[in-house]
Amino acid sequence: MIDETFRKIEERIGSAPSMQEETRQELKRLLGTLHEEVHTLSETHPEHSASIAGFADISSHEAVKSQQKPDLLKPALQGLNASVMELENEHPELFQLVNRISMLLSNMGI
Repeated sequence: MIDETFRKIEERIGSAPSMQEETRQELKRLLGTLHEEVHTLSETHPEHSASIAGFADISSHEAVKSQQKPDLLKPALQGLNASVMELENEHPELFQLVNRISMLLSNMGI
């Protein structure tokens, strides 16, 4: 399920018409790293990994829509951040990675 979710996210990012190429490449790089981290996390924290993947999916969907709605993007990004909040001490790199992705997606809505 996680692999399929990240495949969909990558396709969505790859086909987003209004995204600048530099942003697209950075987001693909960050999401590739997130995919690896979530895959590893799924061995010990399957529910957390599923939440992170799900909120990454929803957030990317809202961020790349042609008619963005900030009132939908904001809670999706909050959910993504909340999904790693309790893992901050145990997995600080994952926490920082999600924050970078959230910031990048959030800035797309400006």
